[in-house]
Parts: sequence; C-alpha cells; structure tokens
Amino acid sequence: MSESAVQIIARGSRSVAEAAAADLDSDVLLEGATYSILEEDEDKGVWRIDAFPTTDEEARGIEVRLKAHDGLVVTVEKLADADWLAMSLSGLPPVEAGRFFVYGAHDQGRVPPNRVNLKIDAGAAFGTGHHGTTVGCLIAFDELLKKERFERVLDVGCGTGVLAIAAARTGSKIAVGTDIDAPSVRIANENAKLNMADAKFVHASGLNDRKVRSHGPYDLVFANILAPPLIALSQDIKEALHIGGVAILSGLLRTQERRVTAAYLSRGFVVERRIHRDAWSALVLRRMG
Repeated sequence: MSESAVQIIARGSRSVAEAAAADLDSDVLLEGATYSILEEDEDKGVWRIDAFPTTDEEARGIEVRLKAHDGLVVTVEKLADADWLAMSLSGLPPVEAGRFFVYGAHDQGRVPPNRVNLKIDAGAAFGTGHHGTTVGCLIAFDELLKKERFERVLDVGCGTGVLAIAAARTGSKIAVGTDIDAPSVRIANENAKLNMADAKFVHASGLNDRKVRSHGPYDLVFANILAPPLIALSQDIKEALHIGGVAILSGLLRTQERRVTAAYLSRGFVVERRIHRDAWSALVLRRMG
C-alpha cells in the first residue's frame, strides 16, 4: 500500500479516455491496477477515469500514462487515512442484472424476494458487481439461463468469486474459480460460504493447472480479466470447453473488442452476443469446433 493513499482522476472526451484506458491495460507493470471509466457528463461529452493505486510506484506509473494523452485533464487527490475502499463500497447501490441482485453488507435490509441475491464482500479483490464488465457478464449469463443449463462452470480470474457463485446458486453442479492472486482466492471462498454456494476457488497460474483441468471439460467459462490475457488464453479457454460450450469474456474496452473477437474466431468460436456497458464490452461466444 502506498504511504499516502491517493485517487487519480482524469477527464476528457470519450475517444481520449478510452485510448488512455487502453494504454493502462497495455502496461504489464500496471496489470493489477484498479480503475474505472465511465461517462460523467453526457451533455458535455465528458468521460472520467478513476484510478486507485495501491503502491507509490503504481501511482507514478498511472499518472505518467494518463498525462501522456493530450486532452486529458489529470488530477491526483490524497485520500483520508481510513479504509477508503470500504467507505467507497458503502456508498454504492446494489446491482440488478436480470435475476441477480448483488449487494453489500450496507444493503442487508434491501434484499428483494424472488431474486438470486448475492452478498459480496470485496475486501482486496475485484468484482463487487458494480463494474460494467461484471454487470455485463451477469446479464449475459442470465439470458443464457433462459434457454440452457450449465453443469460445469469455470471462472478465470475470479476476483471476489461473484460469477462462479452466481453459477452455483443457479444450479451448476461444479463451479470452480481461479485467480493468480492468493488474497482474492481467500475472499472468494469466504463469499461462497457467505452465500451458501457450492463453489470452490483455487490459486492457480493457468488453465492447465491440475486443480482446474480435473473438473473439465466445462460447459461455460467466464473470463473477466483484461484484453491481452484474453487473447493469450484463447487456445486454453477453447481446450477447457467441450464442443458447444460457451465462453463469456469481459474486461475489455469496446475499442479492444475487434482484436479479442478475432482471436476467438480463429479458434473456431462464433459470436452470439455483445453487451456494452459504458465503455466496456462483454462477449458471448460458443465453441463450434
């Protein structure tokens, strides 16, 4: 954690903000950086990036990358010496995505009946359900569940585990999540217990890990990560699925959609649906061969 926690804010046009976000994604030294991008003022065409670096080095890297883009106004604000992550989450409203209702402890009394209610504690992991990529995955999954069931589900880069937990809560007999970040795996397993979901999360560096392969081939693979690893993992994700299986991919910007799609089309997938939330895209692809 940085000695003095900061929030980095950048504002500009959509094209400039999306280019800057893609620049952050391309930097391997910022692979674990947490940021969001959204439209702040529709009338004025202002888009905003909010980044929350966890180290001084990461803060410097993000600031340099953002300031390199002309037309982007970048400010750095110090955060109070407090649990700013918990504080920011406490102000977030619950998320509704089809049949799914994702909420935090502060929304305990607002849980509706007749929904798949998922209580998610983020801790230090990514994926409360509020990010456009996670919402897109849940919407895609909800639509798929209207016509088919998935016995075996894998969640690559599980974060808080919300996607695998959603699968377990809707009838998947095997719901496995993996992450290269050990704290995220611990948090995901805690969230599974909290939601009484039969989902298991393992610390693994790739899809060829024995703990991952032993439950395959899968009917559905979630991969809500970043565009470069989505492309790099295209063959591994194909091999993790049986023919006819579905991949729900996100973590990519709309501007990165073409490159990611091309990688999977070349592996024998077909695109069934695209979902756009703010600047983000979620893809539903089916393995045909």
